[in-house]
Amino acid sequence: MADHSPTGPLETGAEMDYSEHERTYQGFLLLAKYGFLVCFALLVSMAFGFFTNAGFFSGFVLFLLICGVGIYMLRSVPQHVA
Repeated sequence: MADHSPTGPLETGAEMDYSEHERTYQGFLLLAKYGFLVCFALLVSMAFGFFTNAGFFSGFVLFLLICGVGIYMLRSVPQHVA
């Protein structure tokens, strides 16, 4: 069998851009937090509309209320807890 291992110096690639890495990670966390909030609000409001026979308008108002309270609570949480 032929030996295909590199004989020269290994390529390490470009320097990491840590500020861009941090920005991407913060964006992912933001998307995860607010995405979870919207999914939770949607599920609760759909269950409310289904089980109470309240209809679309009441479920939509509850969805907006849960989103509003959730956004207020998520904005009050500190970004970096270390």
